[in-house]
Amino acid sequence: MFDSHAHLNDEQFESDLAEVIVRAKEWGVERIINVGFDIPSSQKAVELAEIYPQMYAVIGIHPHEAKLWDESADETLRTLATHKKVVAIGETGLDYYYDHSPREQQQTIFRQHFLLAQKLNLPLVIHSRDATADTLAIVREFTDVSCLLHCFSGSVETAKQYLEMGDYLSFAGPITFKNASRLQEVVRAVPLDRILIETDCPYLAPVPKRGKRNEPANVRYVAEKLAELRDVNLDTLLAATRENTIRFFKF
Repeated sequence: MFDSHAHLNDEQFESDLAEVIVRAKEWGVERIINVGFDIPSSQKAVELAEIYPQMYAVIGIHPHEAKLWDESADETLRTLATHKKVVAIGETGLDYYYDHSPREQQQTIFRQHFLLAQKLNLPLVIHSRDATADTLAIVREFTDVSCLLHCFSGSVETAKQYLEMGDYLSFAGPITFKNASRLQEVVRAVPLDRILIETDCPYLAPVPKRGKRNEPANVRYVAEKLAELRDVNLDTLLAATRENTIRFFKF
């Protein structure tokens, strides 16, 4: 298994990171992709990737932090992006649910991430919440950049629009929740060769770990639920998501 979106660079893992990594390995998690959400976490993701051979980094600024973008942040990301274990730019995107940064500024910084990915020929990891129309519109401006909609929570129709552009969708713990029937319909509708699995840890722990701190070992619960929803055996599901992750991140 690959955990295609984790935040082991989060402070919640400072006290027991070694144990978390051991558990992931024991449960068959071969690779963990740590994703930045601001400059310090992006730097931490790269540091972890240098220490642990099974880890890779994605570097970027979350839409919540778009207001912090400046020339220094831009320069730091450009430098980090050249590291051999940085496999994508992100997570970036739009979040109109919390509006922690002005929407216009979120859109501007989202485009800046696209330009960086375009320049370095790297894929882009996208966070989108309550911003479907604007996210789609900006993605359509950069159809030469391969995108991954992480922790996808949109509709079947929205999923189809991303798929038509050649993009990928990643699913996490919410597909295991009791009230997830709408999202489960999306899972059934997406071609198996466009699906990735993730934890988004320390957040969104799947059933039966819901309410606890999430970690990469729990990606197995996401995989098991996906296999059930797709009516395929687990080995088939794991082989497909593994191949999709390799293809998207250009391993």
